Amino acid sequence: MTAEQDVRYLLFDVESVADGDLIARTRYAGAELDADQAISKFRNELLVSSGRDFIPFTYHVPVAVVIAKLRADFSIVEVVSLDAPQHRPHVITKHFWTGWEAYQQPTWVTFNGRSFDIPLMEHAAFRYGVSAPKWFNLMAKSYEQSRNRYNLQSHLDLHDVMTNFGATWYRGGLNLAASLLGKPGKMDVQGDMVYDLYREGRIGEINEYCRCDVLDTYFVFLRCMLMMGRIDLDHEKRLVEATQEMLQLQSNDHPAYAAYLEKWGDWDNPWAETQEGQP
Repeated sequence: MTAEQDVRYLLFDVESVADGDLIARTRYAGAELDADQAISKFRNELLVSSGRDFIPFTYHVPVAVVIAKLRADFSIVEVVSLDAPQHRPHVITKHFWTGWEAYQQPTWVTFNGRSFDIPLMEHAAFRYGVSAPKWFNLMAKSYEQSRNRYNLQSHLDLHDVMTNFGATWYRGGLNLAASLLGKPGKMDVQGDMVYDLYREGRIGEINEYCRCDVLDTYFVFLRCMLMMGRIDLDHEKRLVEATQEMLQLQSNDHPAYAAYLEKWGDWDNPWAETQEGQP
């Protein structure tokens, strides 16, 4: 079996920054604002109008995409960062879509990626002229289209699993879900810090932060597979232990792994005493 055939899931996370030049050009033409000024003005307007200052994905470009390649048994093949160390948005975008097709369209796995990560990468394909015909297969029957919300062979959004496809909202997000499993959740870098880090040229730190989100997503994925009956507690435990060993082996190369391990916690198994015959 080739490496491409061995990969059945691509679990990923995206970090992006707002394109201030695009905002200045399209929203404030003639105002003679630089990129930072345009972003600040737009964020203030959003804060006044909606109470949130997060700029819509249509004005963003990807600056870090980390992908965990998973086998059919949900074990990790490897974790990669696209176009490292350059992290060029147009190259990241091309590798993202052409890689998915080269691996014979594995299932994308995200946490709330349907509302941000996937649309961002679709828009990046539009912006940079990247073709992804097997993803944009809009002439296929509705239920066979890759972008169909209920096509879980194409994209498994763990937020959809936790909320019954948006019937509710998972308050606390990925941070809460990972914390329930004993994992660190949000680390030292927060999403609203990414733009400042990017301006300072600290793209490596952004990438390492992205790796931590991928790890959190992976452990939440495993628990969702358990809920769905695809694995049991023993299988999940073995996969978690194998991942911990991988992080230990690679922690010298990835500072985020060392930090993640420092805050590592094991899931508090309430069944342990019962399994041991205790009341």
